[in-house]
Amino acid sequence: MAEVTFDHVKKSYGPVTVIEDFSLAIRDQEFMVLVGPSGCGKSTALRMIAGLEEITGGKVSIGDRVVNDVPPKDRDIAMVFQSYALYPHMSVRENLEFALKIRKTPKDELDRRVREAADILGITEYLDRKPKQLSGGQRQRVALGRAIVRKPSVFLFDEPLSNLDAKLRVQMRAEITKLQKGLKTTTVYVTHDQIEAMTMGHRIAIMKAGQLQQVGTPLEVYERPANLFVAGFIGTPPMNLVPATLTGGRIVASGFELPWAGAGDGRKVIVGIRPENIREAARGGETARINAKVDFVEPLGHEVIVHGRIGDDVLVAKLDPHRAPEMGSDIGLEIELNAIHIFDAATEQRL
Repeated sequence: MAEVTFDHVKKSYGPVTVIEDFSLAIRDQEFMVLVGPSGCGKSTALRMIAGLEEITGGKVSIGDRVVNDVPPKDRDIAMVFQSYALYPHMSVRENLEFALKIRKTPKDELDRRVREAADILGITEYLDRKPKQLSGGQRQRVALGRAIVRKPSVFLFDEPLSNLDAKLRVQMRAEITKLQKGLKTTTVYVTHDQIEAMTMGHRIAIMKAGQLQQVGTPLEVYERPANLFVAGFIGTPPMNLVPATLTGGRIVASGFELPWAGAGDGRKVIVGIRPENIREAARGGETARINAKVDFVEPLGHEVIVHGRIGDDVLVAKLDPHRAPEMGSDIGLEIELNAIHIFDAATEQRL
């Protein structure tokens, strides 16, 4: 087991800097998820832990050892890639055994580790099959098994579920999470899917353009996003973000006003309101009532997503599926005042 630490790490390709001054401490036995849009540097960060990318500046440590100049084979890590990267001419058993044979692991120990990994992942009956005879989910289990048999200090996952269908992704999310909990191995998991990040990670590190935006538990980043980017990236549907002005103890947007207890007359801000904090108008609670014209309705079975136009803005709300409004109709809505988020329009940071 081991901690993984980025200490002011930088990565450049010639004149192009893709990661700049990146610092992050991943705890022993923690499941850390690096999440962000394509091109944000999350896979590059993971590959620097693995030793597949050279570090331009700063230090990467695994445990108490700085590994900047340590070859990948000596870092005591195991990596699972987006592509399964299985040897097609080998059986499942041979794929699982391969790294152990390279290390000259004794036959009894090799057999024991392969049996353990196959039992954990439910692939014992497939040990004599070739990868082409397996489904996508079964191949991904074999790729996981190849990592497990090595018993590394750190697991690295680079978008391992991207090639699976939606139903299988949900199943494999649960399996990987349970696997990590059982093995208690420090794990760094890269994904662009914020649902994967929220459901799997002990903590999540949100990246944008090579810079760390916020680190925290899924609930922390959901309830208190540090800036506009995090607010808009985390949550499905995304947070409503509305331009407004703080004036006279009010938050004034184009189509509604909300009470505001703070200072800052005339300050330009962005008001963030999550869809689940907007509901059909009812009595009671600390709310502000607004009226909207229904633009679009998305019934999802357990809830209905309603897009309502208010002045120059469109707010998205989650409502009761049995009370879905008609498109083009007028609807009264209420905003939960204790759940709104205020961001400075110029700096984009939370107020």
